Amino acid sequence: MSEFKYPHLFEPIRLGNQLCRNRLFGAPTGYRNMTHDSIYPEEAFQYFRRKAMGGCGAVSTGEFIVDSKYGRGNDEQICLDNPASFLPIGKLAFAITRYGAVATAELAHHGMYSNRDLAIFGATSTGEAYGPSECELDGRIIKEMPEELIENMIEKFIDGAVFCKNAGYGMVMLHAGHGWGLHQFLSPTFNKRKDRWGGSIENRSRMLIAICEGIKRKCGPKFPIEVRISGSECYDKGYGVEEGIEIAKAIENYIDLLHVSVGTHEIQEVFTITHPSMFLGDGCNVKYAAEIKKHVGIPVATVGALGDPAQMEEIIASGKADVIEMARSLIADPDLPNKIRAGREDEIKVCMRCLNCFSNQQVHGVKYCAVNPESGHEHETLYNMRQQAPRKKVLVVGGGIGGMEAAITCAQYGHEVILCEKKDVLGGSILCEKNVPFKSKLDQYISNQITAINRAPIDVRMNTTVTKEYADEIKPDVIIAALGARPIKPPIQGIDGKNVIGAEEAYINPEKVGKSCVVLGGGLVGIEMALYMAMLGRKVTVVEMLDSINDGGNILHGVALKYEIPKWDIDLNFKTTAKEISEKGVKCVKEDGSEVFFDAETVIYAVGQRPLQDEALDLRFCAPEFYMIGDCVTPKNIPNATSQAYDISINIGRI
Repeated sequence: MSEFKYPHLFEPIRLGNQLCRNRLFGAPTGYRNMTHDSIYPEEAFQYFRRKAMGGCGAVSTGEFIVDSKYGRGNDEQICLDNPASFLPIGKLAFAITRYGAVATAELAHHGMYSNRDLAIFGATSTGEAYGPSECELDGRIIKEMPEELIENMIEKFIDGAVFCKNAGYGMVMLHAGHGWGLHQFLSPTFNKRKDRWGGSIENRSRMLIAICEGIKRKCGPKFPIEVRISGSECYDKGYGVEEGIEIAKAIENYIDLLHVSVGTHEIQEVFTITHPSMFLGDGCNVKYAAEIKKHVGIPVATVGALGDPAQMEEIIASGKADVIEMARSLIADPDLPNKIRAGREDEIKVCMRCLNCFSNQQVHGVKYCAVNPESGHEHETLYNMRQQAPRKKVLVVGGGIGGMEAAITCAQYGHEVILCEKKDVLGGSILCEKNVPFKSKLDQYISNQITAINRAPIDVRMNTTVTKEYADEIKPDVIIAALGARPIKPPIQGIDGKNVIGAEEAYINPEKVGKSCVVLGGGLVGIEMALYMAMLGRKVTVVEMLDSINDGGNILHGVALKYEIPKWDIDLNFKTTAKEISEKGVKCVKEDGSEVFFDAETVIYAVGQRPLQDEALDLRFCAPEFYMIGDCVTPKNIPNATSQAYDISINIGRI
């Protein structure tokens, strides 16, 4: 490879006494599925190890809490002042460093948000907590941190860094952003003190500087310190990038890498900016790092919605930043750095920024990814990599999301694979969304899956409907039915009118939708359809029988939708049932029995899907092994289809 496509991404960078092999770092992502005594289970080691295997220059842990008494946010966190944590975090460091990546320990303190039950947002507090200033939060009084506790917090961070260095970590990352303890002291939004710890930027940065000086003193001057800050708090009452610049200038002489993120975690409207939703552009937060880098003389890292190789190369090459930090992109594809380096970027599983991973972590404690079925099962995958199964002849029926994943995985595990699709293109019914702006990553994901299929030893047969007779001719050992589902047409008077179409048709032919439309259904399909129509300039009304948006279990994408809807002036009507459609609009009934009429040139129905179960079950006796996956079982979502396809495929031949 004499010509290297992305030389800047793979230029090593030296931070203190650590040489990082490239500029692609694994940003900190927590792991909540802990043991009963808040220690990492075996699965956690494989989760972080997988990123190092994939080629990252450095891999950061999730947050390690430095003070179990006053700094802990919930029960699912490693505490560095617990001696029992030493062996597990040391094992984690080894799991990372054995693959050539630098192991970075994220050190954190929750400050005013400590000692409460962290449900997703705003849960009732239960314990004592201190912040930079006294305030009321979640029904309790947060006390102003006295001098002796400030000094104790400083020492806790220093001791935590020593603890991690002794456990094998090559770098620590002090979390001084996103509204947590150190950020609270840095930020004039939170810090209203009148003493030497508040007021001027010199005073507000005093604690962080003291921590950095202490770490260098006890761990050595060459032991690298990375500090994450919020370059802007990104909401009306918070500070802007000008304050971020001043913070950066105040601390730059004491650290080795300035990690510029944005936002403050506990402000709900900012969550999907800190963790960009699909409604924001690639690299949407790079501008903050780029602006701050103009004012400091140390390496700067950027984070947020990054994963496109060409864009990341340009960021480094143009000097906007020196390091790319990735979180969800590495959950979607932990092999992303290695694939870029090998010139196989068209094989990357691209993060769709759907927030399914974070939503699952909040509910189940594990990050399950929509496009990467290995996520949350890394320990099983690493085991299966070493297993050999008897070769089977596998017939995959249906070339949608689940069918493609099944075909690819079966081929990877050495099976003979035949993939049949009744249409002339792979991708399934979800292809109708390919031109939707905020679904561009979905189209890219499907294209990459098709590329993987074309490169694999898979016999692809398009325009082929699999009947029992056809299956009998093939004589497969295994049939995987992935036939999908079809839209339900609701039994409403006037539903067959010329001004009524389904969501799938509206996506494919948006020109058929008039200047005003009513969308029947407030689930994910209906709300995303409403947003798309509004973006195209239509006046949109949504009618939903329930009392809220149905996020399909993806709670954080639901948050993203919640804040997008007002931007497009969409009229939401909950507890409302459509009764009759006419050429002028829709007559509806409210929960209280009152009638309301919504004017519309076009009515779009998006009320659910009918699984093609009967069609799939027709094939159930055509092979010794038969599996149904995805929407033809129960219409759900992409992560459901990919995970079912993957889990079934890796076990074929071992039963």
